[in-house]
Amino acid sequence: MISTNPVPNRNRTIEPAMDPDPESELELDLQVACPAPELPPLPTLTLWVQRTLQAAHYQAPAGRVPELTLRIVDTGESRTLNHNYRGKDRPTNVLSFAFDGPEDLPLALLGDLVICAPVVIREAREQHKTTLAHWAHMVVHGTLHLLGYDHIDTEAATTMEALEVQILDRLGFADPYVIDNFEEE
Repeated sequence: MISTNPVPNRNRTIEPAMDPDPESELELDLQVACPAPELPPLPTLTLWVQRTLQAAHYQAPAGRVPELTLRIVDTGESRTLNHNYRGKDRPTNVLSFAFDGPEDLPLALLGDLVICAPVVIREAREQHKTTLAHWAHMVVHGTLHLLGYDHIDTEAATTMEALEVQILDRLGFADPYVIDNFEEE
């Protein structure tokens, strides 16, 4: 559900160079495959994933460090992946590919997130929010997908979106589902 009520602090942001939580280990493999203006630094991306895992009560197998690959792509690669894996012939903001290995294999490999930089930048502008806020939303949203959250039906969407809003609020960002209703001058 998207609200159109204006939010006065819509574009509040956090410092983009936040340090990861040393108590919560994570191996984040960042692959930047295209120009990505305003891409937050690795420590910030790592912190966002860590906070998402904490909020979702993720527990890695004993002695294992969670692993995640975050690939930043252009519209061509996003469109190809979206077409091949979802049957949709257009680029999209984020794709999540959860690792689906044998249950008896004690790995903490979460999977891969693929985020399309041009789509993130365009959507942030269209939704009247900062690019940093939209990057945060896509990382949180995609990480929750890797953990099994989805928005296929209303009940699942309500659960996932509430958790996203909670995580983003704790990171200092406004509700991403509230769209400002104003005209640019």
